[in-house]
Amino acid sequence: MDDVRVARIAQAAGVSTALVHYHFATREALLGEALRHSYARAAASRTSLRAGAGASAGRLLARMIEHCLPLPGKLEREWVLWVELWLRAVRHPDLQDVAHELYARLHEWFAGVIAEGAARGEFSVDDVAATTDVLLAAIDGAGVRVLAGDPGLPLDRARALLFALAAREVRAPVG
Repeated sequence: MDDVRVARIAQAAGVSTALVHYHFATREALLGEALRHSYARAAASRTSLRAGAGASAGRLLARMIEHCLPLPGKLEREWVLWVELWLRAVRHPDLQDVAHELYARLHEWFAGVIAEGAARGEFSVDDVAATTDVLLAAIDGAGVRVLAGDPGLPLDRARALLFALAAREVRAPVG
């Protein structure tokens, strides 16, 4: 993001820099909208996860965890944007609302599936919100290490640890 120039964005979009500045007062505002757009586009793939998981909430939760890991390619690039948002939200309070909004949507997605699994008797969960917080915190921590290429936590090990944690949290098989 530090290397992004409004002039390059305007040129790539085929518009004037004035038009870009009209819609985005700062690069941080542009980053926020790019992340909102990315999250909205990902909604279609999140919806398809449900269809591909079959009837099991445990399988769906595993697919969701997998979808939230920095897998090589598109998901890895999205992770870089998320990390950029987290770092910039610390330094630029105007981005905190974007970070909170997008994280609330992610939390809602996971909590909905966990609550649904509990309602159907597949999961045994005392506190859906707390369980969701634990899982998302673990996904974030493991994801950052995988993204950074930590040899102590390769992708396959992170995936296995997250599935095991999720299974303990919901007291049911995940995967």
